[in-house]
Amino acid sequence: MRFLVPCDGSEHSLRALRHLLRLAAGHPAPELRLLNVRDPADAWEVRSFLNPKEIADIQQQEGEADLRGARDLLEATGIAYTAQVACGPIAETIAEFSIQQGCDHIVMGTHGRGTLASLFLGSVASAVVHLSPLPVTLVK
Repeated sequence: MRFLVPCDGSEHSLRALRHLLRLAAGHPAPELRLLNVRDPADAWEVRSFLNPKEIADIQQQEGEADLRGARDLLEATGIAYTAQVACGPIAETIAEFSIQQGCDHIVMGTHGRGTLASLFLGSVASAVVHLSPLPVTLVK
């Protein structure tokens, strides 16, 4: 089974990864894909001070920082994985990436950083459920 775990650096995304690791224990090693998606930097204030390469470099660095906790967790377990940083509309990019990578299932947190976790299902999680043709497991 090939799983996609979107990671935004939040505790919710790490909980989703831990949940997947518990479910996978004792089964043949799953193929894991970690994905961090950055919003496009479209603000004129940003584009007037930074060129496209500088923006891409910053987004890559921020994405790698957001993936660090998930990478550390997987490296401690010895489970092989791939990780990628992408840029685009977050929910749409997650759904498209899962298909492009031949994933069988998406496992993600119900909320990302800065959300009112106890009140509403996160907008990204909700959109991925609606956009993806794959099964999506949401972990609170």
